[in-house]
Amino acid sequence: QPFETAERVLRLSLPVIQTREVGAGETVGYACAWEAEAPAVIATVQGGYADGLLRSLSNNAVLWDGDTPCPLVGRVSMDLLTVDVTHLREMPKTLDILGPHQTIDELADAAGSISYEIITGLGARYQRRYLEARG
Repeated sequence: QPFETAERVLRLSLPVIQTREVGAGETVGYACAWEAEAPAVIATVQGGYADGLLRSLSNNAVLWDGDTPCPLVGRVSMDLLTVDVTHLREMPKTLDILGPHQTIDELADAAGSISYEIITGLGARYQRRYLEARG
C-alpha cells in the first residue's frame, strides 16, 4: 500500500431507517441469502448498489457503530443493506461503511475489488460535506 501513512479523509455514514427482530431460522435478503442462527436484530440501512456499494459485499462487509463492528447480512440490494446489530445496546442513527475503522482498501478487499472502483462508483445521492485540512 503506497499510502499507508496518509491521513484518512473519506467517511461514509449511512442512515439506519428501521430495525426488525428476526427469529432463529428466519432469513434476510433477496433469495434468503442469510439465515439467523439465533434471534437477531437487523437494521435496514439506506444505501445499495445504486449508490456504488458493490453487490459482492453481500454477506462480506462490516459496518461500524463507533468502535463496534456490525456485519452486513444478506444481499446488497439496489437501495438497502441489512446489518446485524443484535449486539448493540442502543440503535444507532447511522452506521459507517467507510471511516476510522475501515479504509477504502479494506472495503474493496471485502468486495473482491480495488479502492478506485469503490471511490469512483460512489453515487450522486450521497450528501457530501467537505472539511478543511487540519493545521
